[in-house]
Amino acid sequence: MCEEGTLTGAARREAIAPSAVSKRLGELERTLGIRLLERRATGMAITPSGDTLLHHARRILRNAEQAALELAEHAKGVRGFVRMLANLSAIVQFLPEDLRGFLAAQPAIRVELEERPSTRVAAGVRDGVADLGICAGDTPTGGLASLPYRRDRLVLVMRADHPLAGQAELPFSETLEHDHVGLHAESSIYGSVRAEAQRLGRPLRLRVHVPSFDAVCRMAQANMGLGVVPSGVFDLLGPQMRLTAVPLTDVWARRELQILTRHAALPPAARLLLDHLAVEP
Repeated sequence: MCEEGTLTGAARREAIAPSAVSKRLGELERTLGIRLLERRATGMAITPSGDTLLHHARRILRNAEQAALELAEHAKGVRGFVRMLANLSAIVQFLPEDLRGFLAAQPAIRVELEERPSTRVAAGVRDGVADLGICAGDTPTGGLASLPYRRDRLVLVMRADHPLAGQAELPFSETLEHDHVGLHAESSIYGSVRAEAQRLGRPLRLRVHVPSFDAVCRMAQANMGLGVVPSGVFDLLGPQMRLTAVPLTDVWARRELQILTRHAALPPAARLLLDHLAVEP
């Protein structure tokens, strides 16, 4: 009814009589002791209680559908699934090769990987959305177990004709006279950049927010400003765009990535992947 807006529309969609839909709705409301929908002249309107129930019902249906898909994969010989969240830095720089090696050794395991900002990686692992998470090392873990994963270093990416090009390295403070291109507001890199500008008491001349590293590099290529990206990302994207990179000397620019898990026992497939990822390359 929420999608259709009327009892008649819901009945038509489910191929049952409108009276049967009305009866089932009434029984559900009496059982729960709350009103789920309000009857109006123009149709049905969901109440706050109904909206809460709808959210949980949709999640249950998605989980049931996912369970059916995974069980079908098991019937084909799959031994396990690992649900994993990771920030953009890990996905672009390290996980393609790491997962390729793992799946070559464990072809009967499936890995479901989703990109999220670091803070939402930690929240997802805590909430049970994923077995494993990879995020920035300074992300609050909220009691999750943590293991070191990889290290990276942040660099300034710019056109070869930018005034700062050709420097061996620079502190971030010397970039604040120039325009910047920023990652999306939830990214840990943008958080570090903004926090450093605030610490220095100087404005950050941010021209635009963009959602990805390749977009940062494209904006730098278009002379929109300086971008801050991990060195491994620059190695992949910068040369083909004829960009140059200058390493940042600030302590916060040398970063660690961490693997997060809940303290509860991991499923066997997730344990195998954790053991694979936690080994220093």
